[in-house]
Amino acid sequence: MTAAPPETVRVDLGPRSYDILVGDGLLAEAGARLAPLLPRGRAVVVTDETVAGLHLGALTGALARRGIGCEAIALPPGEQAKSFAEFERLSARLLELEVARDDVVVALGGGVVGDIAGFAAAVLRRGVGFVQIPTTLLAQVDSSVAGKTGINTAHGKNLIGAFHQPRMVLADVGLLSTLPARERRAGYAEVAKYGLLGDAGFFGWLEGHGTQVTEGDVAALTRAVVTSCEMKARIVAADEREAGERALLNLGHTFGHALEAEVGYDGRLRHGEAVAIGMVLAFELSARLGLCPADDAARVRRHLAAVGLPTSPGEIGNGYFEVASLLRHMRQDKKVRDGQLTFVLVRGIGEAFVSRDVATDDVAAVLQNELAT
Repeated sequence: MTAAPPETVRVDLGPRSYDILVGDGLLAEAGARLAPLLPRGRAVVVTDETVAGLHLGALTGALARRGIGCEAIALPPGEQAKSFAEFERLSARLLELEVARDDVVVALGGGVVGDIAGFAAAVLRRGVGFVQIPTTLLAQVDSSVAGKTGINTAHGKNLIGAFHQPRMVLADVGLLSTLPARERRAGYAEVAKYGLLGDAGFFGWLEGHGTQVTEGDVAALTRAVVTSCEMKARIVAADEREAGERALLNLGHTFGHALEAEVGYDGRLRHGEAVAIGMVLAFELSARLGLCPADDAARVRRHLAAVGLPTSPGEIGNGYFEVASLLRHMRQDKKVRDGQLTFVLVRGIGEAFVSRDVATDDVAAVLQNELAT
């Protein structure tokens, strides 16, 4: 059976505009899709050791069918690869391969690979092109889109980085069948985020079809990825560098990044799982402040739990987190302005807004309540 033509989402950024292609079987078409971007007929693929074993051969084969030469660099798998040490190693290897400004770095992998490869492309020779071929649901709907790149430090997540837009994104939903179920669920948190921040109708659809998405149904995945990318593309086109509306995309992330930093990126807590908990906490904080109906907060918690996501820090480990330590991590967040924490709060499902007027005592009270359960 011939695969259906991919759907196209345009990210409209003037001279930095590009297309996100979403469909089943796109990896096999990568040579034809990328050839116009490769004047020297060569590409350097950055991936990780796990993804290389699953998909690198298919990609190099697709490139070879169009006469495109390929070199590959495989990073260790996992969030810990987003380190200064791995960034230095990757940059040195790209220079050894004489990657020039008219070459393209291809990121084949999840959000970790996309973030570090994109950051290397952003600073190598003051900027070379790159393409995203995201292999996880989380990367397809979030990290591969809109040009955020970076690495982690002991002070927090993504504190060293740059905005650097890809030339193209190929989101092959067929690749998601190779993901462990936990990884699809973690990615689903970012899908749910788009409904919660600005599209109550989409969240309602997810309440009826979320299990199909997390179980890998191609049609449900395609709708989820396209709808998520369309919303992100609209927001980013209006606010490329997160000066205003784009901050809405951080719903749940101020809490979530603090949880990740406290765990230490050791695999116990996936990014999407942290975001799921963070979104529940954002709704609970909004309800505490009288901004959001408590029923909406309960509805969010109920749905995320129904698809198998954690909804409270206590599920990660009793007694592991401390309020004071989580607050310290939050103060390192990139969105802090004049010492004030920035939160994405809600007036209800699909009605998010940015607030820099949240008392630390209220944040602490929400955290304390969750840690006590």
